Amino acid sequence: MQTNLEIEYKTLLSLSEFDQLGKRFSHIAPVRQTNHYFDTPDLRLRGNKLSLRIRTFDNAAEITLKIPQKVGNLEHNIALTSEEAMAILATKRLPQNCINIQSILEILNSYEINISAIHVLGSLTTTRREYETNIGLMALDKNEYSGKLDYELELEVADALSGEKNFNHFLKDNQIEYRYARSKVVRFLESIGKMP
Repeated sequence: MQTNLEIEYKTLLSLSEFDQLGKRFSHIAPVRQTNHYFDTPDLRLRGNKLSLRIRTFDNAAEITLKIPQKVGNLEHNIALTSEEAMAILATKRLPQNCINIQSILEILNSYEINISAIHVLGSLTTTRREYETNIGLMALDKNEYSGKLDYELELEVADALSGEKNFNHFLKDNQIEYRYARSKVVRFLESIGKMP
């Protein structure tokens, strides 16, 4: 299992802003990825501010558990084969006997969450172009979920203070209006009527 601290800044974009920034990313081939979100029927993970997903790509997959920290989110990632991911997604349940994801199951157990109640709530598909800039890893996303479509710019950084400053400068320099963006999982939950 890989663990890393994710610190990112993001803004929702208008279609024209997305198209404008798309010119900066035109040298990057887009990657399509789908986040399959898991929780219990009464949203016990969300109640503990946890986020659990399987992200599938064309030829690979990973399971990620995010735990909020004072700054950013601690991400626990385990690589899965496409076959392992599809087997889990086909049952729409989190397997309790899968050795590969045992470390994530142990973390969930420490929150006293009933693993057998965890199931797939739905998915969000992102077409992403990302590249490393001098201010951090920048990602331009087009997101599709529950019949909705939105556009987003993310900047992943190592340092929160300089990262926020650099992100705000980038928006200003490119005449991008800042629009608060809740996390993808929260926007997905809102779209299925699971968030107030």
